Amino acid sequence: MKEKWSHLMKKDGAKTVAASVISILIGLLVGCIIVIITGLTSGNMDGASVWDGVRLVLGGILSTGRDASGSLTFGFNPTNVGNMLFRATPLILTGLSVAVAFKTGLFNIGAPGQYLIGTAATLITALSIPTSAVPSPIVWLLAFLAGVLAGALWGAIPGLVKALLNINEVLACIMTNWIAANLVTWIFDNSVWRNLEEYGKTNYIYKTSHNGVETARAGLEALFPGSQVNWGFGIAVVIAILVYVFMTKTTMGYELMACGSNRHAARYAGVSDRRNIVLSMAIAGALSGAAAALYYLSGNTEFYWQTYQSLPATGFNGIPVALLAASNPIGVIFTGCFMSMLNIVGQQLTSLTAFNEYITDVIIATIVYLSAFSLVIKLWLSGRKKHKAQPPAVPAASAADGKTEKGGEDA
Repeated sequence: MKEKWSHLMKKDGAKTVAASVISILIGLLVGCIIVIITGLTSGNMDGASVWDGVRLVLGGILSTGRDASGSLTFGFNPTNVGNMLFRATPLILTGLSVAVAFKTGLFNIGAPGQYLIGTAATLITALSIPTSAVPSPIVWLLAFLAGVLAGALWGAIPGLVKALLNINEVLACIMTNWIAANLVTWIFDNSVWRNLEEYGKTNYIYKTSHNGVETARAGLEALFPGSQVNWGFGIAVVIAILVYVFMTKTTMGYELMACGSNRHAARYAGVSDRRNIVLSMAIAGALSGAAAALYYLSGNTEFYWQTYQSLPATGFNGIPVALLAASNPIGVIFTGCFMSMLNIVGQQLTSLTAFNEYITDVIIATIVYLSAFSLVIKLWLSGRKKHKAQPPAVPAASAADGKTEKGGEDA
C-alpha cells in the first residue's frame, strides 16, 4: 500500500490534486480557528454557539436548519444543493475563462468586463425579440449566442493590444473592465428594459422571464425543490469538457499552450504567436460572456444596471477557481462547485448563528493564497530538498592508491 501511494505521488497530476486538497483543508482550518476566536472573545456567544459555527463551516451545505429545541440539524438539503449548482454555473465558466488564458501564458483579469458586456447583450436580445413572433427557445439560443459573441469581442480587445503593441494584458483588461461598466450603465440608463412594473426596482432590468425566456429546468425542480437550479449547470459542465478536449486533443489547443510555454520558441517553430494571443483572449471573453448569459437567462435573476459603482464579483471569483484547479478545465468544475458551496455556507452562518458570511471570504482568501504556493506544496509532497552542489566523494582506497602511484613515480 505504501509503495502504491509512493508511486501515485510521483505523478505530477496527483501532486497537483493533493496540493489543492491541502490548500482547501488549511483554509477550512483557518475558518474554524476564526470562528473559535470570534466566539470566545465575544460576550454574547457560548461554547454551543462556537461549536455550531465550526460545524457549519465544515458542513453547512448539509444543514437543514434548527429543530424545535433549537439544535442544528444536518442531512441532505436539496434546496442548498440546488442553489449551489446554480451559483456554480457562472463560476465554472469564469474559472474556465481565466484558466484558458493561464494556459496560454496570459492573465485574464478582464473577466468582469467581459461578463458585463455579455450580460448586456444577453438581456437586450432576450427582452427585445417578441416571443409572440419567435419561439422562446429560439430567442433563448439567440440571447445566449449574443452574450458569448459580445464577451469574445470584448476579450479580443486586450488580446489585440497585447499582440500588436506588446502592452501588458493586465493593464488593458483593467481599462476594458471600467469601460464596460460605464458603457453598460449608459446603455441601460433610461432604457425600455428597466423594471418599471415592480415598486422600488427602477434600478433593475427585467428578468428574462418577463418576455417568456428562461432556461429549462426539465425535472430539476423535483430533485431540488425550492432552489434556482436549471440545466444551465449541465451546459457549463459540457462546455468545460469541450474546452478540455480542445486544449489537449487539438492542434490549435496545442499551439495555444505552446505559446504559453514559450512564445518565442513557438514563433520559431512556425506558430503565429500574435494570432494565438488574440484567439486566447477571445475564447476567454466568450466563456465569461457565456457565464453571464446562463446566469441571467435563468429567468429568476435580476441585473442591477448601475454597474459603474462596482464590478461583478463573479468575474474576479473565476481567478481563485482557476488557481485552485491548476487551470485544469475538468478540475474547474469541482472547484467552481466548492467555491459556490462556501457561498452557501456563508449564508447558513448568517441565518443560523451570530457569525457572518465574511468568515467564508477569509477561507477563500486563505485558499487562494496557498494555491499561489502550490509549487512549494508539491515539492514538499515530493520530499525534494534543495542541496548545495558538492563534489563527489573520493573513495578512501582509490585515494590511497593514487598517492602510492604518485609516490612511486616521484621516486
